[in-house]
Amino acid sequence: MKKLLILLFSLFLLSSPSVFADDISDFEIEGISIGDSLLDYMTEEEILKEIERTKDWYHFLKEPNKYVNIFLEGEFLNYDYLGFMVRNNSSNTYVTNKNEKYEILSIVGDKSYLENFDSCIEKRNEIAEIFSKSFPNADKFEGIDKINSDSSGRSIVDQITFQFDSNFTISVLCDNYEETFRLKNKWSEGLRVKILTNEIDEWLLDLD
Repeated sequence: MKKLLILLFSLFLLSSPSVFADDISDFEIEGISIGDSLLDYMTEEEILKEIERTKDWYHFLKEPNKYVNIFLEGEFLNYDYLGFMVRNNSSNTYVTNKNEKYEILSIVGDKSYLENFDSCIEKRNEIAEIFSKSFPNADKFEGIDKINSDSSGRSIVDQITFQFDSNFTISVLCDNYEETFRLKNKWSEGLRVKILTNEIDEWLLDLD
């Protein structure tokens, strides 16, 4: 059975917390796993609309359009919305195999803590502590980074990341945007639980 990566309001639960997982497909957020097709959860029309909306978000990277963000709102059990990364299928530039079309390469569960950064950090630390005990063999990294898309330098992300041997990471983080920047982009802010492949992680670090 897949291990559920589920954030509840009072507790962070894993179905088999004593087992060290080494396969990214063992983890789910709201029943969705890395490697699933996004077409199982959205229509292609909805996906293409999201690609158009978010296509300029990563202008600061060397290959800003190699991957794209897709967001899905719904009545989820634990999150306000979910976010996904897929290869950019608006052209064939980065897709060499038709079976890769809209393959999910990262999943983010997002819970709003609007202008409530301290409460977000408290919940983040609670989740990270359970993760540390559940997966003692994972490499753990902590840090506060500026958010590259905000040129003011006043938006930050405070995250704890667990690196697994099978080339994926799981992060729990809180982002805190400079308010003018946040309102301009119509973004929320708060807690995120994120599963991503190293493929996406390396792309996000490859700045122009």
